Amino acid sequence: TTLKDWNVRYLMGVSGANIEHLHDAVFRLGDGRLQSVMSRSEIGASFMADCHARVHRTLGVCCATSGGGMMNLAVGVAEAYAESVPVLALVGQAPRPLNGLGAFQDSSGIGRTVDGLGLWRSITKYAAVVDSSETFWEQLEAAVRACMEGRPGPAALLIPRDVNELEVPERPQSFPVSLDALRAPAIPDPVAIEELVRALHGAERPVLLLGTGVDRSPTGSAVGRFARRAGIPVVSTMANIASFPQDDPAFLGMVGVAGHPSAHRYVNEEADLLVAVGTGLNVMTRGPIDAGLRRAKVAVVDIDPEVPQALLENPLVVKGDAGVTFEAVADHWGKDSRRYHRPDDYVATRFVPQLAESDRGSYAGSEPGLLQSVAIANLQDFLPERGHLVFDAGNCAAAALHYLHIPRDVTTTIALGMGGMGYAIAGAVGAQLGADDGATTMVFCGDGAFLMQGFEVHTAVELSLPILFVVFNNNGHGMCVTRQGLYFEGREESTTYSKVAIDHIAHGLGGDDALWVASAGSEHELRTALSEYRAGKARPGVLELRLGAEEIPPFTPFLPVDAPVYAMPTTHPPTAKAG
Repeated sequence: TTLKDWNVRYLMGVSGANIEHLHDAVFRLGDGRLQSVMSRSEIGASFMADCHARVHRTLGVCCATSGGGMMNLAVGVAEAYAESVPVLALVGQAPRPLNGLGAFQDSSGIGRTVDGLGLWRSITKYAAVVDSSETFWEQLEAAVRACMEGRPGPAALLIPRDVNELEVPERPQSFPVSLDALRAPAIPDPVAIEELVRALHGAERPVLLLGTGVDRSPTGSAVGRFARRAGIPVVSTMANIASFPQDDPAFLGMVGVAGHPSAHRYVNEEADLLVAVGTGLNVMTRGPIDAGLRRAKVAVVDIDPEVPQALLENPLVVKGDAGVTFEAVADHWGKDSRRYHRPDDYVATRFVPQLAESDRGSYAGSEPGLLQSVAIANLQDFLPERGHLVFDAGNCAAAALHYLHIPRDVTTTIALGMGGMGYAIAGAVGAQLGADDGATTMVFCGDGAFLMQGFEVHTAVELSLPILFVVFNNNGHGMCVTRQGLYFEGREESTTYSKVAIDHIAHGLGGDDALWVASAGSEHELRTALSEYRAGKARPGVLELRLGAEEIPPFTPFLPVDAPVYAMPTTHPPTAKAG
């Protein structure tokens, strides 16, 4: 009832002996306002909850029974912990009287059993065993408050089976009536705000680097509003490339290992003040802009600036919520304040696609066959006008993030915390659930990811969710193959496998009326399939792309410093050339 009153709406999970009371409660009390979403694995459930929380700025809730179900659920919760996503995990446990006495799926930590509480404490902000009905309300509030306050993150409540049968006291009158009542944005020091404003006024070429903390903030849009008001150029990161409109004149591009060379050059060579907002500046972000971070003055705005402070030499630090901070900055920015603008000579560039030197020729029927870069260029015309893009791990995600122009009313999500393959497939279900009418979702994933989490397509079919799963099929783990080609003289080991027909697998997940399936091995076949999907009714779809040759992804660790670039905009990137 509390989850329903908090407008949580969805409980993602797989039922089992020690969590079935929770699902029975949803059946009896959900009233259409709280719905169980049966994932095909607990890993999928945790990915769904994580992505739902990110996209809809709410609390994601997932559940699992004990034993293997609990261990599976931990995979996605660890991602939420690494990426500061508010997810509540409800985990069934063996009955209390059997703890340490040979209970099935015992995780008491006694004897040779897993220490369940220790496991969850290592990947959450808060974890507790609910061992009494008298402490239930206190522990539930503590768990969700931990999810929502300060730096967001997951929490876990471990609930023994017999506790579910206890009578819980009436909900306290002081108990929070909404999730908003549990949010407590970190308020910055006014002195630090004034120092940041002075730094902005004194800069000639400032740049705002927007991280995921902007998206996590309830008032994060204040950052973009200030950037447009002051005319300050903006760069985003791989984790949140769509945080700022890409068609805005102030947008310079994306930075990071799959970032844009023009944005890297400007930050490294011209910017004199870099304001990192809501980013921990991890290596995926800072690698290609390390020169700029060492050369320019750097300000950090973050609720948890510990890592940037350790990385940088004497940064200006504003410890606080991104949105709250820039609302305060805007209040200090008077009518006579300086107005900045996009550099007059700035030319946005992208890397020219390059064929890998060692091409396995997985689909050698045509030369060179469908290329990843060509496929992405064609997918550009068929992106959702409103909705969500979810990117998986690997070459296809790096290339899609690099080359795509994201529409204004579309969110982007990628799991870079733990980097687990298959996140996008399950995550897309969480993104689409609760989406506005007319919004759709598109997934960019590889065949390896599909083999790991592809059965969550069946969840989308069961829920009739308009998600198009685009599967880049090269019969292997592309980024691993690329590394083996570059660093191990092409010795491919445990990264490739025999041909897999993704479309054949997908056909078994739903009838033609419930699931659209197509396979394309050429540009013509691709455009024909995309046109067919767009013309049909809104429903789940799986589009397999049979790649004919391998390309080096636009991933800076794989490219030479003089890698060729081309100027944007262009309908297609130049044709890939042999590397």
